[in-house]
Amino acid sequence: MKIVILTGAGISAESGLGTFRDTDGLWTKYDLNEVATPEGFARNPALVHEFYNARRANCLKAVPNRAHMALARLEQYYFGEVLVVTQNVDDLHERAGSRVVWHMHGQLSRALCAACNHRWDSAPELTPDDRCPACGARAVRPDIVWFGEMPYLMDEIISALMAADLFVSIGTSGNVYPAAGFVDIANQTGTPSLELNLELSDTAPAFTQTRQGPASVLVPAWVDEVLAR
Repeated sequence: MKIVILTGAGISAESGLGTFRDTDGLWTKYDLNEVATPEGFARNPALVHEFYNARRANCLKAVPNRAHMALARLEQYYFGEVLVVTQNVDDLHERAGSRVVWHMHGQLSRALCAACNHRWDSAPELTPDDRCPACGARAVRPDIVWFGEMPYLMDEIISALMAADLFVSIGTSGNVYPAAGFVDIANQTGTPSLELNLELSDTAPAFTQTRQGPASVLVPAWVDEVLAR
C-alpha cells in the first residue's frame, strides 16, 4: 500500500510561517513580480535576496507542529510506503523526522547558480556578490521555483500518483497548478482521495472525502486512524 501526501502552506501556518493569503504577513510587504520571478531577480537581485533572507530567518525560528510530527510518525510505523510531496520551501517535515520528502517548489535551505545550475546548502544570508562554488559566477539565487518556472520532480510525482493506493492533500488552496491537478490524476486511476484543510479548497468537490479543521488537529487524528487499521 502506498500513500502519497501533498502538503501546502496550511500545514506550516500553525508553525508561524505565513501563507500567500495572510493579510499582514511577509508576502504583503513585497510585490511578488519583483521577488518571485526570474525577471524580478534580473532587475534587482538585492531585493530578491532581502526577501528570501527574511523568509529563511523566519523558517529557522519556526518549529514543526503536531501535523508535521504526525506525518513523520505515519512514515515510521505504517506498514506500506509513505511519500510526502510538498509545495512548501521550509524544512519542517524533515525536522519533524520525515525522511521521504519531495520539494516540488525548492528549498529555502538550498542555493542555486543561475549560470551553471549547481546547487548547494545555502548560507543563512545570500547577497548579489556571492559566487557560485562550482563556476565562480556572481549568479547565486535561492533554490526556489519562481512563477513561470517548472516545479521540480514532476515526472516522478505523476508516476507516484499513478501508483498510489491513497492520495491525501493537506493545507492546500487548490488553486495553484500543477499541484491542484493531482486529485484529477487520482480520479483517473480510481485512487481514493482525502482532503484535510482548514476550509474547503477550490478542488474539494473532486475528492472522495474532505475534512475541515486545523491541520494540527486533523492530521494526527487521521494518522491515528490509519495506524489503527
